Amino acid sequence: MLQQEIPVSSLTRSKPATAKASVDDEAERLPLVEALAEVASNLSADANVEQMLLSFLSIMVRLAKAQAGAVRVLTSDGGHLRLVGSVGLSPGLEEKERYVPLECGICGRAILNQDTQRDNVLTVCQKQVRHLYFAQGCRQVYAIPLRHKGKVLGVYNLFMDDETPLSRDASYLFNSISEHLGMALENARLTRENMRISLMNERTMLANQIHDSLAQTLAYAKMRLTVLNEAMGDGDQERANRYLGDVEEAVDMAYSELRNLITQFRDRIDPRGLVPALQEMVESFRQKANADVDFLNVAQDVVLTPEEEIQVFHIIQESLYNVCKHARARHVVVTLDLHEGEYVVNVADDGVGLQGGATTSNVGRSFGLTIMRERAAKLNGKLTLESRPAGGTIIRLSFPAHMPAQERGA
Repeated sequence: MLQQEIPVSSLTRSKPATAKASVDDEAERLPLVEALAEVASNLSADANVEQMLLSFLSIMVRLAKAQAGAVRVLTSDGGHLRLVGSVGLSPGLEEKERYVPLECGICGRAILNQDTQRDNVLTVCQKQVRHLYFAQGCRQVYAIPLRHKGKVLGVYNLFMDDETPLSRDASYLFNSISEHLGMALENARLTRENMRISLMNERTMLANQIHDSLAQTLAYAKMRLTVLNEAMGDGDQERANRYLGDVEEAVDMAYSELRNLITQFRDRIDPRGLVPALQEMVESFRQKANADVDFLNVAQDVVLTPEEEIQVFHIIQESLYNVCKHARARHVVVTLDLHEGEYVVNVADDGVGLQGGATTSNVGRSFGLTIMRERAAKLNGKLTLESRPAGGTIIRLSFPAHMPAQERGA
């Protein structure tokens, strides 16, 4: 049986064709992989979100070979899209497109359907700007939503000079990275909200502290001025001198309390966390106070939320202020321990101790215990004040630790 002869020319033609297709695919995918690596390197928690959006827009325009591009985010009222930035659009277009209604054209459709939309510029864009897009050579527009957990937070626009569709790989990449950027937008929003809450909490705490210290001292001084005026009117020099001394003492106390408040609220917790912040605080007090101040961290791992760190920081800070002001101590030790599911913070000194059998419930306001108790309550913890057998005082804060997820599931 004779075998059919296959022409050599057909083999030489078919192999190069297959090889060429493979090379073309690789050449098309390589920029996508490079773009993915570039975007991944920019997806940092510390990065500015709007800069990330603009960086990704440049990558999209380059990969899609688009004529121009724009990125828009929802405004705080949820009724408009704000233009974050653009690539290739004229200043006139940018100005007209600074804010657009949420339901506007193809962007509104992308938000409503939560999916990528594509259409002709002259069909979907607003009447007052469509001719400007067309004049720039933009014929087709894409709207790619920025979404996170079923909520659209913004839109990417790509303006093309022809109707060639995006490749499947490019569309997949754009949608995937848009979801990650949507998450970054949502995280940025939550961060802003948390900062507002923290700011309001600190303002409330400052107002309480001013009320419980400075305001009460000034109110006392005002009452003493009234009786001083009466004594002077009666010509009672002895009473007048006594009330004048009370006023002078109150003014001195108010000045001291004001300086303490200013110093306390100028201090900021170290961004590296609680332990470095306490180390710096202790070093600062060691230099200011006429005493040795040491910090001992016994806990192997300190895992607290930023809000918890702030509360613990200020409780220890206030404790040290009061020790330095009242205790006349030569040595102060701050310890942080984790014991049986609770964090325990001790501020121990070898000073004069509690005078006259004072306890946590009846010690004077000079210790700032009201504010410290409020901070301890925010930690679901408790604050106690005890006398040391060897002399001095221990201010103890204890509050529950957060159990790791694997321990909760055990």
